[in-house]
Amino acid sequence: MAAMHSQFADDFSGKTMISVRDLRVRYGEREILHGVNFEVKHGETMVIMGGSGSGKSTLLRALVGLEKPSAGEIWLKGKDIATISQEELDDIRKQIGMSFQGGALFGSMSVRDNVALPLREHTELEESTIEIMIRLKLQHVGLTGYEEYMPSQLSGGMKKRAAVARALAMDPEILFFDEPSAGLDPIIAAGIDTLILDLKRAFRMTVIVVTHELASAFLIADRMILIDKGNIVATGTKEEMKANQHPRVRQFLDRVPEPEVAQELDYLQMLTEDVRVS
Repeated sequence: MAAMHSQFADDFSGKTMISVRDLRVRYGEREILHGVNFEVKHGETMVIMGGSGSGKSTLLRALVGLEKPSAGEIWLKGKDIATISQEELDDIRKQIGMSFQGGALFGSMSVRDNVALPLREHTELEESTIEIMIRLKLQHVGLTGYEEYMPSQLSGGMKKRAAVARALAMDPEILFFDEPSAGLDPIIAAGIDTLILDLKRAFRMTVIVVTHELASAFLIADRMILIDKGNIVATGTKEEMKANQHPRVRQFLDRVPEPEVAQELDYLQMLTEDVRVS
């Protein structure tokens, strides 16, 4: 086992940024993730797809150290975050950024203070330097001039961009997105997708995106994972995923409802037609 750990550590100094091995997460008697395995390369955008209850959000929480695995390994930059100390985990977190679903901005703080928060908490930078960094991050996400706005004054898309600016504050090597397009109209969602692509090109970061939005996934991904009921059923490039004939892959990509859902819809349609006839 020690030799294997050394091998993974060596991998991280080269091409691999994240390596997940036999990851299991259990809530009480219920196991959510059933031995998940995958790797993410340096500079790669990996999209994790799955329906509601598939386990993708649990996987994301485990990757950023918010969920303790029941078993398995999560290697980030040569350290298994499933076994390291809290102090070591805090150091790793300073090198990753997280953009939460809905933005998760602090409503009582301005955009400026939201973006500045990680810098003020985790660095000893002068306030003048922090101010410069705030301006740069907001410029990157297209929010120049909105420093004094409160989250309640921002549109949904602007809140997402402000959250990205905060995630970028510490110049992370790995950037995580949780449902970045959720709740946005198609035009605003396309803008967020373009922002993710631009950030990747500008900073050469490793990007992990959890989403169920197919249009976004196929636009931004280098590779994709489909997780279903706690298991990874397919991994590959966009082209490989489109060609995959696994039944669950086809059901997800072709948007085919579960049989019981289809039956319920047929029943509702029949009732509606009966009402119209009567």
